[in-house]
Amino acid sequence: MLLTLAIDPPADFARFRLPAAVAGRLHSLLDRQDAGQPLSAAERAEAEGLVDLADLLTLLRLRAERGAA
Repeated sequence: MLLTLAIDPPADFARFRLPAAVAGRLHSLLDRQDAGQPLSAAERAEAEGLVDLADLLTLLRLRAERGAA
């Protein structure tokens, strides 16, 4: 069964992004990982969750922009 919901996004939805401190934390974790420093299991889970959130916000922002066009 497929369920589709249609919602009207807020007018300023296109501005939704990760807050600067949250984005900074994500970049810090990813930079450490890229430098070869292992992340703890909790840090990996945190980074994965933040990436998922950033991806969701990007998708929603793009859909809002496309709908406004």
